Amino acid sequence: MYQFVLTPAAGKRLIAKALASHPAILEAMRSHTIVIIAGTTNGYVAEEILKALGQEKGFSKNRFFRGVTLLPGRTTNEGRLADQSHFPGDVVIEEGIWMKGATIFDVSARLKEGDVILKGANALDLVRHQAGVLIGHPQGGTAIAALQAAVGRRVSLILPVGLEKRIPGDLIDLAARLNAPGSNGHRLLPLPGEVFTEIEAIRLSGAKAEILAAGGVGGAEGAVWLAVQGSPEELKACQRQMEAINREENFRI
Repeated sequence: MYQFVLTPAAGKRLIAKALASHPAILEAMRSHTIVIIAGTTNGYVAEEILKALGQEKGFSKNRFFRGVTLLPGRTTNEGRLADQSHFPGDVVIEEGIWMKGATIFDVSARLKEGDVILKGANALDLVRHQAGVLIGHPQGGTAIAALQAAVGRRVSLILPVGLEKRIPGDLIDLAARLNAPGSNGHRLLPLPGEVFTEIEAIRLSGAKAEILAAGGVGGAEGAVWLAVQGSPEELKACQRQMEAINREENFRI
């Protein structure tokens, strides 16, 4: 068993690198459509998938989000920055070609089985393996567009979400209370899809991982300690990947 520390940023990079080799995404790269809905974790995912396609030039994850969590008072009531002029759009890839400037709303109605949507989340229930998204938009925003395709036409919905977003309790019960008449603030929508955390990222390589501790200071706030089990070859490969990711994100184990 090996132990590793991952900051939230390093965790996002690990998730992204694993998703770039996910079987459903590899298939969709060739002959289907991939929609990477803007979000902080999905910024890393978009980087890795575009890099795999040799089309990363011109993409930046710096403003690749609609809603974002910042210190109180720095966003609108919908959770957005007041200035949206630098928002680049989602990343839509059709048969291996990045359709620059397109969004989920441009293509959702024509997505079909075999296509893939990647949508980030704000809450993670590890016990029930559920993920949910905070809703600030009065029409439900991109989550509703993703649901229409996933539920209406069996489009694959993958939910990249870092372990930093884990919460206790049942998201369905929590959503029922947050969304009830008389409540205020953001709403919560549990999403039906493939939850993909750092644990799933490691599992895709054949090893198994579990959280053993969490927290940190000096830039490691929100970090998780992971215990990883596997064959000697799997553990060595995992160690090399963790070291490379931590170098890339300017963090040392």
